[in-house]
Amino acid sequence: MPAASSIKVLIIDDQQTMRSLVRNGLEQLGFREFAEAPDGEAGLRQVLTEKPNLVISDYNMPKLDGLGLLRAIRSHEPIRSTAFIMLTGRADKELVQRAVQYGVNNYLVKPFTVATLKGKIEAVFGGLT
Repeated sequence: MPAASSIKVLIIDDQQTMRSLVRNGLEQLGFREFAEAPDGEAGLRQVLTEKPNLVISDYNMPKLDGLGLLRAIRSHEPIRSTAFIMLTGRADKELVQRAVQYGVNNYLVKPFTVATLKGKIEAVFGGLT
């Protein structure tokens, strides 16, 4: 059971508003270490350099979408085990199945509540203290 404050999170979404909503939710849950990126390419660079414990990434983004980012992370040994939660407005089964196939840890559908966000993170890390 890790403390939320010890988990470093990278939030990747092309919409500043959504990044802020995720960040605010995480802050309410006790998270303190954040980084943000506006698209998958920038996010991948940050995962490689900052090595976060958790990536929360939008699916639909310019340059590199969430599935492409997930595949890139899972195919690169030093960052392969980084926890990854896909954030999307689309809850279609095909997308979920492809994300699972590529190794997503969990899935969060917009709009979401802080309680839902907490549940998705706890399903990956165990109970947050």
